[in-house]
Amino acid sequence: MNRRKFTTCLAATGLCPTPLHSGTPKWVKHGELFRHTGKPTAGWIQNFTSPAEPLENDRWRLWISLSGIGVDRKIGFAEGSIGGKWDITYANTGPGLILEGMPPGWHPVQPVHLVLKDGTHRLYFWVHGDSDGHVVRFIAADSDDGVRYRVVNALQPCLYHISDRAVGAEARLDIDLPKPGKKMNLTDGESPAPAHLICNDATNVYQLPDGTFELFTVGLIPSGRDKQRDGLRGMIRVIYRYSSADGLLWNGPQKVIIPDSKDPGDLEFYYLSVTYTDKGRIGILGRYRTDAQTIDMECCNSTDGVNWERNHRKPWIDRGGESELDRFMIYPPHQLILRDGKWWMFYTGANFSHDLRDFNGQKQRGIFAATLDALIH
Repeated sequence: MNRRKFTTCLAATGLCPTPLHSGTPKWVKHGELFRHTGKPTAGWIQNFTSPAEPLENDRWRLWISLSGIGVDRKIGFAEGSIGGKWDITYANTGPGLILEGMPPGWHPVQPVHLVLKDGTHRLYFWVHGDSDGHVVRFIAADSDDGVRYRVVNALQPCLYHISDRAVGAEARLDIDLPKPGKKMNLTDGESPAPAHLICNDATNVYQLPDGTFELFTVGLIPSGRDKQRDGLRGMIRVIYRYSSADGLLWNGPQKVIIPDSKDPGDLEFYYLSVTYTDKGRIGILGRYRTDAQTIDMECCNSTDGVNWERNHRKPWIDRGGESELDRFMIYPPHQLILRDGKWWMFYTGANFSHDLRDFNGQKQRGIFAATLDALIH
């Protein structure tokens, strides 16, 4: 396979021809690669839901985003090598990545980059904004050259967060959200959010071999319990699956992974990252323990994206020790990448709890690397 096909196959779609192996493989951690430095000093970097793409000479391109308390969100990419220097390019700060058509005051985060089957490029990302009503929605931008992108669906997005300005009381009641929410504040050309497109962040999108798309995100269902350390009282996070012919208009949701009687009582699912092989899908499932406010990765698998087997209900990779940056929460990328006979995972680690109450040192996130010689099937 030549380099162009290799990069398109693995980095863009996650598809690969390598069979899965039995046994109990163990991740080898290669430590922290880089973190945000400089201004804004409160900024935190992450590659959560974002792809890694192989470059020449053992280099990588990691799609990333910058966020933090009171920090304007940004998306971009970092290029570098294991143990070497990483150069970061954010959208609209240099010639390598231009993002056009974004309404004023909207800020992107958590980019998902795909090279589509027709050779064009697409970026998906969440946007946050308060300039004309509270906006939290998942949108797309298209590009012919992989450099200059234009937003295509700002007012008719792929998905809406429960706190978006277009989410009305009727839609919230339809999905059993406990509060009516704020009054809608729509602009020209904008419609109320349909109930089936309302979710709760952490989204991964993939194009399938037949050209259609599937999307995994986090939905909310009633829990029947009152949690002490989480803002979503009476609700729990579960994994939704959507499907689409064009990657813009989505059908669903299907509830595909829900905590059951074998799980701890405080367990929710924060994300699902998927790697595709000819033996099926390998999932990295976010184990969110709401009592401890920690997040771990769990390995799961599926042949169709709908029915998931969870035979390893425990963390797949260890979080760091008491003084390490990945102590409290770890977040996976868009998918694993096969390179030089190993599976590579670039992930985000945080030294603070989900509710920010517990932390070691100054609150910070960093990008880490780990490798694996085989995959569980």
